[in-house]
Amino acid sequence: MLRLFTALPVPPDAARELRALQKNLAGARWRSEENFHITLCFYGEVAPQRAHDLDDMLGEIEMPGFEVALEGAGWFGRREPTAVWARVRETDALRSLAAQCERAGRRLGLTIERRPFTPHVTLAYCHGTPLEDARAWSERHHGLRTDAWQADVFHLYASHARGSGPSRYVAEADYPLTGFTAPEGMY
Repeated sequence: MLRLFTALPVPPDAARELRALQKNLAGARWRSEENFHITLCFYGEVAPQRAHDLDDMLGEIEMPGFEVALEGAGWFGRREPTAVWARVRETDALRSLAAQCERAGRRLGLTIERRPFTPHVTLAYCHGTPLEDARAWSERHHGLRTDAWQADVFHLYASHARGSGPSRYVAEADYPLTGFTAPEGMY
């Protein structure tokens, strides 16, 4: 079984800005830069043949590239924070791509969580972080604004466990978004 999700990568310039936020929060286990991504759809555990079918369906998605930017910060967990994150500016194009990725999974009969789409980049998972600390951290970084970048590809990622350490995310397949050519050296 493979633990799969689709996501947009975060370019190095934006990742550097996010790394600067990763401090001064009790109980935070900060994510490494290579694991920064914007989840479009989480599929969970998928059998290899189903993963192949999912790859085929995702390959049929056709849409133009679009702009992405980060703005603000927040946390998940009402009473006990479970994660802190950078907010991704919502656009119709981003919502459309996430919806198409979700539809591909549903057409295969995969069980997709029924949570509202909240585009974000997870910066840390929290363990024992006081709610007031998460709130204060989020307020300190509320003014985060990155330059926009062009999303020109999304990936099907597999999550690989590494013993007691954090999982490593590997892009198993790439799906170009049409109508955008990245300038030389952008990625």
